[in-house]
Amino acid sequence: MFTGIIEEIGTIRSVGPTRLTITASVVTEDLKLGDSVAVDGTCLTAAAMGRNEVTVDVMPETHRRTTLGGLRPGDAVNLERAIAPGQRMGGHFVQGHVDATGRIMSRRSEGNAIVVRIAAPPEVMRYVVEKAFIAVDGASLTVVSVQPDTFVISLVPFTQAHTTLTQKREGALVNLEVDIIAKYVENSLRARTGGISAEFLAEHGF
Repeated sequence: MFTGIIEEIGTIRSVGPTRLTITASVVTEDLKLGDSVAVDGTCLTAAAMGRNEVTVDVMPETHRRTTLGGLRPGDAVNLERAIAPGQRMGGHFVQGHVDATGRIMSRRSEGNAIVVRIAAPPEVMRYVVEKAFIAVDGASLTVVSVQPDTFVISLVPFTQAHTTLTQKREGALVNLEVDIIAKYVENSLRARTGGISAEFLAEHGF
């Protein structure tokens, strides 16, 4: 489990068919073999450790579901270690299980914020609710507004400085993970009522 508060921007050192090696200094401080680390919001397992670097395994399903298959040496990635018991919860519950990729449609400055509109597939949009949480490349963000096939997020200065999101231009793909609580609520209500709509969830604040 993660919080969506990015700890460090790492750099891809090498890319193999089933592995990535990432240069990092913060997340590798106490990372051990077998530990989980979120790479652009994707939960991966530390398979090898070196000085200021970690190697992770990447499965075929991960390549299909996320942007990781397009990474190249020198690319920057958002990194976060799994949350420790008793640690303060600064973001929201992020599993590191990417639901789908989205595409950046536009970005603009608004005061000290950068406002980004992202297109997402229906299986993601059904859970996206105004003022709710969504993880974008692993970063916990609040949804500003929602349209049928897009949503808007606003990047505060801290997020701009501590994640890779300001480096992403129009057309770039990003990893998306919706709030797991919305899925649990939908599944529970479906079992009790025989079905539930996205409109019902939005109406009741989910």
